[in-house]
Amino acid sequence: MAVPLWFFRSETAQRLRAEGRAEARSESILLLLTQRGIEIPSDARERITTCTDLDTLSTWLTRAITATTAGELFTAA
Repeated sequence: MAVPLWFFRSETAQRLRAEGRAEARSESILLLLTQRGIEIPSDARERITTCTDLDTLSTWLTRAITATTAGELFTAA
């Protein structure tokens, strides 16, 4: 019996995958900051968790590696 693959190629499936990647990336940013002992104010946490742009989240994740405050994620060096 063949499994129909149309759903996995649909716009809905693509949107769901993108949402999942964004959620995972935002969780990674928060985890990294937490493990580094950096306080995350509620406004920064909300900004991170509500962002859906993968490029922006990637930039923030990269900045989280060396940031000393959560606010440094949102400003270019």
